[in-house]
Amino acid sequence: MYRIFNPKSALFRHPMTPDTLKLITWNIRWGRGLDNIVDLDRVLTHVKQFSDFDILCLQEIASGYTDPELKQADGSNQFDLLAEKLPEYTPISGHAVEQMADGRWCRFGNMIFSRFPVLQVYRHRLPWPAEPDVKSMPRMALEVLLDTPFGILSTITTHLEFYSAFQRMAQVDYLREIHQETWGHAGLKNKIHSASPFSPYPEIAGTILAGDFNFSEAAAERIRLLSPFDAAVPAFTDTWDIANPNTKHAPTMGVFDRKRWPDGPFVSDYIFVSENLAGHVRKVSVEEKSLASDHQALLLELAR
Repeated sequence: MYRIFNPKSALFRHPMTPDTLKLITWNIRWGRGLDNIVDLDRVLTHVKQFSDFDILCLQEIASGYTDPELKQADGSNQFDLLAEKLPEYTPISGHAVEQMADGRWCRFGNMIFSRFPVLQVYRHRLPWPAEPDVKSMPRMALEVLLDTPFGILSTITTHLEFYSAFQRMAQVDYLREIHQETWGHAGLKNKIHSASPFSPYPEIAGTILAGDFNFSEAAAERIRLLSPFDAAVPAFTDTWDIANPNTKHAPTMGVFDRKRWPDGPFVSDYIFVSENLAGHVRKVSVEEKSLASDHQALLLELAR
């Protein structure tokens, strides 16, 4: 069976925020606000006002790309800029797209910032099955193992395909494979020196999966993601349902941008956890004021 928390474990005697963990996920859309101005400082101001976070998961970060229709979309390396602007956090980047265009390297992807020690990093290329006449782009999942007050947590952020349900389902299946492999490796007891590339995978205490999934609450992809595994692997559960039972998920997309989303706001962003973390979910909320992106940020708080 998968592991249950032992509050007397040494993993819980952590020097940083010993009783809570706060994680924010936000698709920042290149830092593009509804006024079509690209402004990373505005993004960070809003996210810090939302919460004094321990972990920040961001999607749609760009480097090298320009857009004459946007103010300040000058091709700056947003991965480096964000790292410079958050010096108290360890920055980890993942590029879903990395291409040479107009004589320069252009990159697009995700980032995770952590106050907690980062132990390992994995960058997973998600499936991208070819479909004729369907607009799509490469996608990836960025995974880090963090040494937190709750033990070692596999923390994953991702951004799934928007235009293709077929591609999204393939990507959901692959996320489930990643999760299953993670827990399989965590249960192995290989005796290898810790400095070796063959070092054993550490024993993890849980998984957090956060990001822009581009599916609705009733979508087949969400149902598939939440479906059970075998007894050794904890299933994913939606933290909103835990923290806000019998309450419809607050929208995270199109809350203010009615021009682009004329049908009104909807849910696109989620935070899922392995079910053995469910008892530690204390709060899940959506930021409801910011116009710094067409998405709203989502906050998870864990507590002992």
